[in-house]
Amino acid sequence: MNDAQRLRYSRHLLLDEWSEDLQQRLIDSHVLVVGAGGLGAPALMYLASAGVGRLTVIDPDEVDLTNLQRQIVHRTDGIGRPKVASAYDTLRALNPEVQVQPVHARADDALLAAWAPQADLLLDCTDRFETRHLLNRASVRHGKPLVLASAVRWDGQLAVFDPRVPDSPCYACLFPPDEAPPEVRCATMGVFAPAVGQVGVMQAGAALRQLAGLTPASALGRLVMVDGRTGETSAVRFKRQPGCAVCGSAH
Repeated sequence: MNDAQRLRYSRHLLLDEWSEDLQQRLIDSHVLVVGAGGLGAPALMYLASAGVGRLTVIDPDEVDLTNLQRQIVHRTDGIGRPKVASAYDTLRALNPEVQVQPVHARADDALLAAWAPQADLLLDCTDRFETRHLLNRASVRHGKPLVLASAVRWDGQLAVFDPRVPDSPCYACLFPPDEAPPEVRCATMGVFAPAVGQVGVMQAGAALRQLAGLTPASALGRLVMVDGRTGETSAVRFKRQPGCAVCGSAH
């Protein structure tokens, strides 16, 4: 680290649990973020400001006026532009040291097969059940940690998965791919703006702890639920399923 980096990240370095080696680990890290909307916006900004050295951002959409109520990585003058391009400009202005790779496309198996092996961690910031399962399969297939979140109306959820840890469950253990719930999206159900911010920031925190090697074992197999009406959180535990279609013993 150079002197400018020591100053930029000095408030991390003042933490008893932190060190220059941990900060350098962030600088050397690559995070693949799928989704540059309500969750991706705050998550990306905190990953960039905290010093994650490389961010690949995948999103197929353009900035719309309705996004600006909550998607803080975008600005009014970005309406009509690809979200990944808008996010690129904001993140580079926030921290010019960060390498940002915008990918204006919808995530599919082929795209994730190309990008997931290069990343140290996957971040799911989407609102689609199908995409979550695509990312979960990529996580298990390539042995990459996955931090997954969702938010709609007043409520949010967060979970951390790490296929490198023996007996750790995957997303399909919790939500089997053949049991898709009714589609719930902000565009039709509405969303409280700070709810996505709160969950997106929690998602960034989980990602940074994972990259720094500070994730407690208790964080795995745990679904955190956020109530935007009260600001309270609760959690439920879940276990790896031997018959899981993705990570089960037969696969």
